[in-house]
Amino acid sequence: MLIKGGDTTAAGTALLIAAAPVGKGRLIDAGSVLPALAAVPPSALTGTDAATVVELADPLDPQTVLTRVRAAATTEGPLFLYVTGQLQLDRRQRLPHLALARTTPTTLRYTALPWHWLASELTIRRPGTTTVVVDLVTAPDVWQRLSEEGPRLLALGSAIRLYGKVAPPPGRREAAVPGYLGACAAIWRSGARPGLAALHEQAAQQSESAGALLLTPPPDFGPLPGAGPVPHAGAVPPRARAAADPAPAAPGSTAPVPVAGAAPDSRVTGGAGAPAADPAAGTVQDPHPAILAAAQSGRHAEAAAVAAAWERRELQLYGPGSRQAIHWLEVRADLARLAGDPALSCELWMSAADARLTARQTADDPDVEGAVDRAHHQWEQIRDADRARGAAPRLVALRRRVPGRQRGALRVLQRRLEQLHTRPPVAGGPGTG
Repeated sequence: MLIKGGDTTAAGTALLIAAAPVGKGRLIDAGSVLPALAAVPPSALTGTDAATVVELADPLDPQTVLTRVRAAATTEGPLFLYVTGQLQLDRRQRLPHLALARTTPTTLRYTALPWHWLASELTIRRPGTTTVVVDLVTAPDVWQRLSEEGPRLLALGSAIRLYGKVAPPPGRREAAVPGYLGACAAIWRSGARPGLAALHEQAAQQSESAGALLLTPPPDFGPLPGAGPVPHAGAVPPRARAAADPAPAAPGSTAPVPVAGAAPDSRVTGGAGAPAADPAAGTVQDPHPAILAAAQSGRHAEAAAVAAAWERRELQLYGPGSRQAIHWLEVRADLARLAGDPALSCELWMSAADARLTARQTADDPDVEGAVDRAHHQWEQIRDADRARGAAPRLVALRRRVPGRQRGALRVLQRRLEQLHTRPPVAGGPGTG
């Protein structure tokens, strides 16, 4: 639903996710907080006069959640995710997942949302524009890992503010209630509009937080823009924020690409190996905001050229197969998606997957799986039958090496390939990631 208040140029988005298994595996009554949050003025959820509020109550399928998160991540205004539910570890990779309605211990890998998927999708956002507020309980094995590793187990990247409460398994038979988010809703409904840090402190005090892990951004995250809890709008592509920070220049060299502002096409499309702009002294500025700004304003060739120039630079500095070079290959893949070229995006994601496998990352590594899933999803969007058929053999080979988390992904791919040989392609259906 779209709810509009006063006149503002940057509408905010609030995505409310309440998820937990149906039946005896439920540790928290996640959906019980949604009526309280629904009664809160939308402006309190996003800090903007106009807000889009989307609710997901007990979703059944991780792809449904992923699609909503992905759509929310592309919005230009401030983005707030409010997530309540329970965390469990999959048995194979021992990674935290948000359990969904159909999740059981044996089907977790296929029916729950991997926590790192949130990180992958939200890192397209410019730092300071996205906040995630959680009210979670954990299965015993997750709580054990949190006790050993601390908040880094749930880190969403340096670009995302993460607030909230993570509680150990409830010690009684009845499911826990999301008291932290309930307290947030009560504070807002009273008319108070504290900043995020103050809201977090008050909600923690008013809910049962003894023994829980309380999450706040690190002290050096930076001040919140403005007086309220709302960061300014914006976004930046794409995943793998671990490699998104600008790489240092080689010893004795100067920074080659100051792209904090939009560069003209003639400056970013020079000959092979040319820098995206004139060399500049000083530190390298993060190019991602300018690249995304170019893509969002329709200057797709310019955005792709700047990303390609950075990829060439990282190849020269760190070599093929380096995480820096692979990151920029994935940036180019996501830019192709934004430009509406799924065939190119598919090819680039496949190249990224091949590069990671060549660098000895395993087939079940989340980044490898993510690259293949995205290649598969983009392939399903290709409308040109010849291009889809041309890309299929490579994708089939990758799918055989990297089955991914979605059951039957290879079978789905082969079924659509058979259809392509018998009739013209149609718009792609739901992707695999």
